[in-house]
Amino acid sequence: MAQVPHASALDPKSIQQLVLRSHEAKKFAYCPYSHFPVGAAVLTTDERIFSGCNVENCVYPLGVCAERTAIQKAVSEGHKDFKAIAIASDLQDDFISPCGACRQVMREFGANWDVYMTKPDGTYVVQSVQELLPTSFGPEDLHKKK
Repeated sequence: MAQVPHASALDPKSIQQLVLRSHEAKKFAYCPYSHFPVGAAVLTTDERIFSGCNVENCVYPLGVCAERTAIQKAVSEGHKDFKAIAIASDLQDDFISPCGACRQVMREFGANWDVYMTKPDGTYVVQSVQELLPTSFGPEDLHKKK
């Protein structure tokens, strides 16, 4: 994936902390079927970080991705405004990218926040939710003239 030019709203220390928290969350992944651990950490606009990991299920569709786990934890504690999310996996040669379902869940909470896709060595690329899901459908579309 080529890095899309994107100006991050976060300072380097905040980015480093968010990336680190996503890598720490990956350690708790429950992935006995795919053996593909993923961690995520979401940063709220009031500077709180909520982390999550993927949790698989023997009934495959019931599994949940790390990104959705982190977002749902934040929402369940009253936080719905996000600045950024970092995602971590064990992929060595590629940056981990969110699946389509996670992109849509991110979009539910706005199009203009950052997604840091990382590698185990801490390097990352960043794109906005809008860049990852262009011409998306969001909550505001439900109020458009029909």
